[in-house]
Amino acid sequence: MEGKESKKSHEQGRFSLKEYLLFILPSLLGVFLFMVPIPNEEGITIPVALMASYVEGLLYEALPFTMTVILFIVALLTSWVTFMKPDVMMKNRFLKGLFLVHRGWWFVRILGFVFAVMTLFELGPEWIWSENTGGLLLYDLIPLLFTVFLFAGLFLPLLLNFGLLELFGRLLDRVMRPLFTLPGRSSIDCLASWMGDGTVGVMLTNNQYEEGFYTRREAAVISTTFSVVSITFSIVILTYMDLGHLFIPYYFTIILAGLAAALICPRIPPLSRKPDTYFIENQESVEESPLNGQSAFRYGLVKAVERAKMNKGFGETAKGGIKNVVDLWFGVTPVVMAFGTLALIIAEQTPLFQLLGAPFVPLLNLMQVPEAAEAAQTMVIGFADMFLPAVIGSGIESEFTRFVIACVSVTQLIYMSEVGGLLLASKLPVTFTDLVIIFLERTLITLPIVVAIAHLIF
Repeated sequence: MEGKESKKSHEQGRFSLKEYLLFILPSLLGVFLFMVPIPNEEGITIPVALMASYVEGLLYEALPFTMTVILFIVALLTSWVTFMKPDVMMKNRFLKGLFLVHRGWWFVRILGFVFAVMTLFELGPEWIWSENTGGLLLYDLIPLLFTVFLFAGLFLPLLLNFGLLELFGRLLDRVMRPLFTLPGRSSIDCLASWMGDGTVGVMLTNNQYEEGFYTRREAAVISTTFSVVSITFSIVILTYMDLGHLFIPYYFTIILAGLAAALICPRIPPLSRKPDTYFIENQESVEESPLNGQSAFRYGLVKAVERAKMNKGFGETAKGGIKNVVDLWFGVTPVVMAFGTLALIIAEQTPLFQLLGAPFVPLLNLMQVPEAAEAAQTMVIGFADMFLPAVIGSGIESEFTRFVIACVSVTQLIYMSEVGGLLLASKLPVTFTDLVIIFLERTLITLPIVVAIAHLIF
């Protein structure tokens, strides 16, 4: 009888102070670490990024070698498990999932290790390991990913496992579904990306997808539409393009253009054709539960506390964080190294992106964008790496055109050297063809908006 009374009180949202604190304290810590902007010497950042930057600075000299060793371990263990299938690894669900891969992905992991070795020791053709190809990945991006993965992976359970998504899911469900065809909890992915890094948003989405909280369509939409470029990187781009004095109109422009893409892209192929089926069945994934007379906040709070109570203590949470880190280091880094290096080699050594950018010349001329021929290739080269449009476009004299390039490069979102590589390495239901199409769709949607605002500013 007492058990029934207790269950009834919990259904009505009556919890003890300790139970409320179990939800509130870890969630607040997670919000602080991932979403609270703090000033630093370079501008604005978040605590997780600040810690990652500090550790990267301490270990910078050692990180390229360290990551090459990790890539060697990944290549060795993946080969062993994929081809030999030893019992000791096959009986461990986590290790089996980490190292038993399709032979195509095995080749990608081997290629990532080979590129790292060639770059570290400057072996083979210079166009593979130069500072603009393999060197950019191994010495700039990979060390950053190492430290971001370390802290983001460790602290990610604070956002995921203590009820924050359940609360936001209920509060924002009525906004996110009609506007973006997504559950309310997806707003956390967007906020984490905006304040932290697009990779954090992909990590969040992949985790929620694997646990059955998002359908295939929802996961694909969130990961390609809401894993936005961080405010920190946006500031870096603007500064590099020598447009720092235009930060307010610049950020207003990318928010407006990004919202337009977020409204349109989920409603057209390929995203609209993804099935609304789950990776695994999860009863908690259904967020359209009746409120039973409760307010949305009250109902969300009840679900949040119930989720927080499911945790089995600090040890289990820490174990989950460590698994996240290992999964990211071992599973994602090789793919980023392989795909990123290949994309940069193509960008540097072939006219492919210039040819692909040629159709944008008449379009830019029609929109009266100065130096259209020079700007055209920046419209497509961002697919290889998000910083390449700024690198190429920084030499353009027209401030108008540099502004357009800076805005479009940030709103395209799909970059093979980072987010694109992460998406292909994850279990998220997107293919390389999907990424190409979505990248072009986002470019064509955001470009007219950016140019129109640029005409108002200049």
